[in-house]
Amino acid sequence: MSGRILVAGVGNVFLRDDAFGVEVVRLLAEHPQPPGVQIRDYGIRGVHLAYELLNGYDLFVLVDAAPRGEAPGTVTVLEVDLPRPADPGAQPVIDAHSLTPDAIFGLLSSLGGRPGRCLVVACEPAEIDAGMGLSDPVREALPHAVRAVEEILAKEGGAQDAEQADQGGSHRGGAGPGGRFTA
Repeated sequence: MSGRILVAGVGNVFLRDDAFGVEVVRLLAEHPQPPGVQIRDYGIRGVHLAYELLNGYDLFVLVDAAPRGEAPGTVTVLEVDLPRPADPGAQPVIDAHSLTPDAIFGLLSSLGGRPGRCLVVACEPAEIDAGMGLSDPVREALPHAVRAVEEILAKEGGAQDAEQADQGGSHRGGAGPGGRFTA
């Protein structure tokens, strides 16, 4: 495997299914990774993640719970179109607790960061209210998300479908509507 790759899980463990990304990277970290691959839990530290990405990565994979209107537990892989940098004199707006993917990518862009390729491995949450522990459909999606990340790493971020969804089985391929995430 060549290049630098960051797989980052984000989420709040006190908001039930929002902990999805944290749980996926915990499972991934239990296995050895190829050289150049970093698996990290960023929890609710989206600002730290954006600054880490300024160090330059050839591939960035963000793992997060993200409502997309699918059935709870659906795992989707999305290609990210980073926004163009804002006016060079503009100050970035920083919300230390906002972990939406668009907020992370927006901050990164405003800071001048441009990782090579960016993907989001998202899971449709069932419950994001206060409490600990994933809902059943999201907990059952963990191995599918781990497999999706492992497939991405095996391909070194090479050509793959812009959107893949996994509802407890194999990935559904195809670049249908919503296959790209625009930050």
